[in-house]
Amino acid sequence: MRASLIQIAVDPEESVQSRRERAASLIAAQRGADLVVLPELWPVGAFAYTEFEDEAEPLHGPTHEAMAKAAADAGVWLHAGSFVERDADGTLYNTTLVFTPEGERAAAYRKIHRFGFDQGEAVMMGAGDELVTLALPQTTLGLATCYDLRFPELFRGLVDAGAETLVVAAGWPERRRAHWTLLAQARAVENQAYVLAVGCAGTHAGVPQAGHSIVVDPWGEVLAEAGADEEVLTVEFDPAKVATTREQFPALKDRRLGLAPPAPLG
Repeated sequence: MRASLIQIAVDPEESVQSRRERAASLIAAQRGADLVVLPELWPVGAFAYTEFEDEAEPLHGPTHEAMAKAAADAGVWLHAGSFVERDADGTLYNTTLVFTPEGERAAAYRKIHRFGFDQGEAVMMGAGDELVTLALPQTTLGLATCYDLRFPELFRGLVDAGAETLVVAAGWPERRRAHWTLLAQARAVENQAYVLAVGCAGTHAGVPQAGHSIVVDPWGEVLAEAGADEEVLTVEFDPAKVATTREQFPALKDRRLGLAPPAPLG
């Protein structure tokens, strides 16, 4: 399976519409990939809180339209990162979209864990209440967003729901880059799954981004890692390695805790 992680840079001098067009161009260049992934809140910037209200869109807004077309034009499964969604009741959400190679929306995930410690995203946005997995022809994806990476129970829930490849779209800050790498490897090892974690480049509202998108295999080995600047990280991996790893080292079968069905989040 071939995946391309687009570590797009967010420049406050570039308009959101211009960045949508540039993202579509970058996606078009990945024709032949099985899966293309964008980072968190790339249209506006993960830390550009003052822009969230003005740039919020309905689910079927301009970003949805542009990314659906980009997926169809490139003929790829597209994890379009996330954008600021405004629900019909006015609530804002940090929402991820995934499209089929025909441009149909296959999944939407509202970020469950909001970052900010009683400010920023944590108070401006609603929390999602649903774990989301999606079966592709080669593997089953489990969807997570940025701060979610710090909550292992979310990923164990995704694995219990059948996930084999955990996709994390992020706008992770440079000052905590060491945590980004450590946690991506930990989530891969403890769940015996691939982790595809893609971050932004550039600076959002004065916060330098970590970049360093990373792909980790079920044994915790780093298969590929980007630098700090905008780039496309492309990697080929074998989804069958998940089943092989779980058979060779069946640690998940030895679980004693957390085996009851998860309680509703809402």
